Amino acid sequence: MKSYLSRLLFTLLFISVEISCQQHISSVDEVLHKAESILAEIESVLNEHEYQPEIKKADAIKADSIPRFKNLTLASWNIQHLGRSKTDEEIWEMAQILRHFDIIAIQEVVAKDPAGAQAVARLVDALNRMGFQWDYRISDPTKSPSVYMSERYAFIWKPSRVSIQHRAFLDSEREELFYREPYIAAFKSRKENKTFYVANYHSRKHNDKPQEEIIHLLDYPERWNTPYFLIAGDFNTSETDVVWVPFYNKGFKSAVQNTKTTLKWKCSEGVYLNHPIDNIYYTSQVKLHQASSVDFVGSCENLDHARGISDHLPVYMEFSLE
Repeated sequence: MKSYLSRLLFTLLFISVEISCQQHISSVDEVLHKAESILAEIESVLNEHEYQPEIKKADAIKADSIPRFKNLTLASWNIQHLGRSKTDEEIWEMAQILRHFDIIAIQEVVAKDPAGAQAVARLVDALNRMGFQWDYRISDPTKSPSVYMSERYAFIWKPSRVSIQHRAFLDSEREELFYREPYIAAFKSRKENKTFYVANYHSRKHNDKPQEEIIHLLDYPERWNTPYFLIAGDFNTSETDVVWVPFYNKGFKSAVQNTKTTLKWKCSEGVYLNHPIDNIYYTSQVKLHQASSVDFVGSCENLDHARGISDHLPVYMEFSLE
């Protein structure tokens, strides 16, 4: 602990020196860049002593190594039945998996009672204990054909990296076209000072022909008059489905390629992943730097515990705005 305090005090001293020397820095951008570097150092110090609930070693799941990012990141995760069924330990593990990203789009937040919104608040509280401060918004329940299909969505983000530009909203104009109408937010990158939109979306099941919904996402950039649009979520079909052809012809691309993102009930010959249905689609003026899934399962022996967290893997992309 003494070493930790010494490092933290040194970091604070370094900040004060930086501030006193700002008159020698040539631009505001350079000041912001230095501030981001300092914040990253503070986060790395705090992470060494972050809050951790007691978790049995046999049950603990660690995500594969997630790279450090230089640009903005967006993660998308269908967290199965995110509500009262999630324990504090499971919430903490979710936060461990998500903490390195800048914006998080969550699907399948329970809508039938307040426990879904409360679970999102618990997740944000856990993230706030790990370094950076976070903010969040939760949607109203979707206007679905039945209460059993209705869900909430959530956006969680780091205000140090992006700011939200208006109140996030469900696409009420097209609610009759979707089982769960998308939840849309506009964010501004603090580094690039550009605004981009993210649609958070969970389609109807594969047997219910999600293609009939997905096609109505095609004109989203025009509807909100922006060249920077990202559509994140669980699409219940892969990026090779023919429904995406008009999107690709228009300049959209899929961030994740040929990557299975759902979990089987049981392992089969050492394989625990099933369908490639979670993804992020983005317009041509969004530049992709890297994208992948986060395999927090790791092995068949962890599958049962992992399914207690979710039956989907998160997917993410690192990007910039051209």
